[in-house]
Amino acid sequence: MFLILLQRMLLELLWDIIYFPIWWYTDGARKVLVSCVNMIKDVNAMMSPGLWLKNMFVPMFGQYDLQGRLVSILMRFFNVIFRTIGLLIWVILVVALFFVWILLPMAVLYFLTDSIISLLQIKK
Repeated sequence: MFLILLQRMLLELLWDIIYFPIWWYTDGARKVLVSCVNMIKDVNAMMSPGLWLKNMFVPMFGQYDLQGRLVSILMRFFNVIFRTIGLLIWVILVVALFFVWILLPMAVLYFLTDSIISLLQIKK
C-alpha cells in the first residue's frame, strides 16, 4: 500500500511540475488579469473623476452667486485633475504588477540557472 501511495504522490508531483508553467501563463494569468481590472474599477469608483467632471458646473452647497460658482468650478477642476493623475498612477502600478506576474517565473529560472552554473564553475 505504501509503494502505491508513494508512486501516486511522485506522479502527482511530476505532473504539477510539468503543468505549472502551462497554468501560470493561461488560467493563472487570466485570473490575475481579471483581478487587476477589478482593482482598477474599484479605484475608479472610489476616486470617480468622471463624476466630478459631470458635476463641474453645479454650484456647491447651493450657492448660486458668482463667488460660489467660481469656487465650485475651481475646486472641482483641481479635484478632477488630481484624481485623474492618481488614477493614472494606479493604472500604471497595476499594469506593472501584471507584467511582474508574467515575468516572475522566467526571472526565477534565470537566477536559478545562473547560480547553478556559477556553483559548477567554482567546483572545477
